[in-house]
Amino acid sequence: MKKLILVAILAVTASFSADAQRIAYVDVSKILDRIPEYKSAQQELDATAERWKKEIAIEYGKIEEMYRKYQAQEVLMSETARNQREEEIVNKEAEVREMQKRKFGPSGDLFKKRQELVKPIQDKVYAAIQKYADSRGFDFVFDKSSNPGMLFAAPRLDKTEDILKQLGY
Repeated sequence: MKKLILVAILAVTASFSADAQRIAYVDVSKILDRIPEYKSAQQELDATAERWKKEIAIEYGKIEEMYRKYQAQEVLMSETARNQREEEIVNKEAEVREMQKRKFGPSGDLFKKRQELVKPIQDKVYAAIQKYADSRGFDFVFDKSSNPGMLFAAPRLDKTEDILKQLGY
């Protein structure tokens, strides 16, 4: 009976090791930071975002000035003039909010520009990771930089430098 249990345990252990999966991880942020094209794309995106933020701030400044003028003249205005001025201010605010949404919204101009500049670089990195995994027989490759669930990773499983070499960096 003990031999039978031992044989069963050995059989189960053998089946687990036969199905053992090869795992590795990379730090995609570290890889991207070492790619000059990515850095320049990121700088261009940051400069564009900063320029658009300034444009929007100027427009909000205009709204504040409109409101200050309105408050100073409100007592001298007829009800119709007050309503018209309030409507102008509200419309201008809506226009600027729409501009802000168009520039910074989930599918706005900044997102599109990021897709245009950064996505090809990310695709190149992910293709290199996939090629590396296929050629080395890895079943899973995790991204250490974006996985808050990865509490520990053995350094021997880190293939970041291999991917950088494959990309030529």
